[in-house]
Amino acid sequence: MKKTSRELLENSSKLTQECQILLKRFSGSLKVIAKGRWPVVEIRLQQLLPQLLPLYLRLYGDRYDCYYHLEQLLKLLARAVVQRPEYLFAEDEMPQQWHKAQSALGSACYVDLFADDFSGLEQRIPYLKQTGINYLHLMPLFKAPEPNSDGGYAVSDYRKTMPHLGSMTELAALMQKLHAEGIRPVLDFVFNHTSDEHRWAEKAKAGDLQFQDYYFFFDEQEREQYAPWLREIFPEIRRGCFTFEPAVGRWVWTTFNSFQWDLNYANPEVFNAMAEEMLFLANQGAAVLRLDALAFVWKEAGTNCENLPKAHTLIQAFNAVARIAAPALQFKSEAIVHPDEVVKYISPEECQLSYNPLLMALLWNSLATRKTRLLTESLQRRFAINPQCSWVNYIRCHDDIGWTFDDNVAWQLGINPDHHRQFLNQFYTGQFAGSFANGVPFQQNPVTGDCRVAGMLASLTGVEQALSNDNNTNLANALARIYLLNSVILSIGGLPLLYMGDELGLLNDYSYQHDPAKKDDSRWVNRVKVSAEQLASAKDKNTLSGKIYEQLQQLIAVRSRFPVLGSGTTEILQSGNPHLFVYRRQLDQHSMLCAVNFSETPQAFTSLPASHWQDVLTAKHFQAPTITLQPYQVLWLIPSN
Repeated sequence: MKKTSRELLENSSKLTQECQILLKRFSGSLKVIAKGRWPVVEIRLQQLLPQLLPLYLRLYGDRYDCYYHLEQLLKLLARAVVQRPEYLFAEDEMPQQWHKAQSALGSACYVDLFADDFSGLEQRIPYLKQTGINYLHLMPLFKAPEPNSDGGYAVSDYRKTMPHLGSMTELAALMQKLHAEGIRPVLDFVFNHTSDEHRWAEKAKAGDLQFQDYYFFFDEQEREQYAPWLREIFPEIRRGCFTFEPAVGRWVWTTFNSFQWDLNYANPEVFNAMAEEMLFLANQGAAVLRLDALAFVWKEAGTNCENLPKAHTLIQAFNAVARIAAPALQFKSEAIVHPDEVVKYISPEECQLSYNPLLMALLWNSLATRKTRLLTESLQRRFAINPQCSWVNYIRCHDDIGWTFDDNVAWQLGINPDHHRQFLNQFYTGQFAGSFANGVPFQQNPVTGDCRVAGMLASLTGVEQALSNDNNTNLANALARIYLLNSVILSIGGLPLLYMGDELGLLNDYSYQHDPAKKDDSRWVNRVKVSAEQLASAKDKNTLSGKIYEQLQQLIAVRSRFPVLGSGTTEILQSGNPHLFVYRRQLDQHSMLCAVNFSETPQAFTSLPASHWQDVLTAKHFQAPTITLQPYQVLWLIPSN
């Protein structure tokens, strides 16, 4: 290198000059690759190389071959622009703030469970549109090991789909159809690890040193520089974060499962190779990529290898790559870590969208305790994010519920966090006296007894128990809880995300316990197959599914009328009543006050800033100073004359 990376990073004018030199040096070969789209590529590189270069230098600037790998990266970006379909190339020129609209509504599904295959999913687009879905997360669908694949998160080939779903060509056609129908497709970018059946892993096992450097292979002494500081993710399945690989004669890093090999991002070849896979998925039609396990992607000896500074640098570098080759592409953070760490991944330069695990966990906490102190206090500190970004607010997902609240906040409220997590686990697995929930434990730690909880929305809120006991009062309360939870994710600010099947109140499926390939993974209890008959029940108000679906549709319809519930700001308020959760949405001169009663008894709300209010959900009028919320009642209040 003509200049050291430190010189460039410390001097912005030198960095700008270096970008100009690089563009001049590489423009000849890039122009040949980019062909008729070279003018667009040139403009984007002029604008964005000053962002990409310092990130790349922070990651790889101490390597003698840094600029060689940078040149290879720029070439693959040019190729990706050329390969981008016309309809996506056109979307690249449009603003990407769709997730701020009051009509934005997401859902997630496994293709085979929801519609059998890609062709079946195309046939169910009318149901998605009828429901109001305009963001569809297709859960892992790439080639993966059989029978164990961690639910598809062990990818053997990013360019091949599971054969029973259809081909990659069929997936690309489906994604284009979804775009045409106003539905943005979302795919998983599993970039922390690959399956041990991936071609890179196979070459590593065959002794290819180049591909062994794509992963982490250690002898016993090298492993001990890392192992003592790492936490176990799936202690029920296996202990430790390394697996001995006989073909290599060394330990390989496997944070999650023995068949999932962690990638070595200290190697720029790995970054470039994964950038190429990422842009391939973008060019198949992905509007959003969910960045799986992003907290784990950078490793350093003597640390827990989670949320390290260079993990953020790495994601920012991927973001800069996307802005050059596929500007419409958005990133969604899957950081199920401490709340203070979650928010660090959210920015226009990193992840524009992020799951909101804190909200999810504390909604369930408030239902169990009937108290909102922890919910209110936690969100007052952490709900605000960059206004260009959005939370993805979900009640539950394909995975499990973990209790990721801040221990310090709990202690300040007089709550022992360890004891409280034990209570929540017992409550939602039905072991606590008086619990309404039917959940199952996931990954119970045999040493600490800690676990997470899996279950369908209806089973966790009490529908399953009420039906088994034939108790109409309990059933009414369970339906009210579902309405309450849906109301919050639809009104608090961000993109609401439904897991398909929950909108119909489908119950737990315990058949996984008799399937040898699934019995050790209790998350299959909430991965329920949806039949055509169940979808048809959505329009039958005489069925339980029809009633739950109708309640949801009413919330969606009301929300769509109020822009304040889309791009408005959110302020979490102290209600003065420990059973109420209250927040204000504000957009220009328009405001809405949302109040939620988390208990089975009437609760008074007195902290009202105006005297006359209308609930837009029911059109009822209220007069201050006191409004009484009935059990589990939700109010969306606007000032009235």
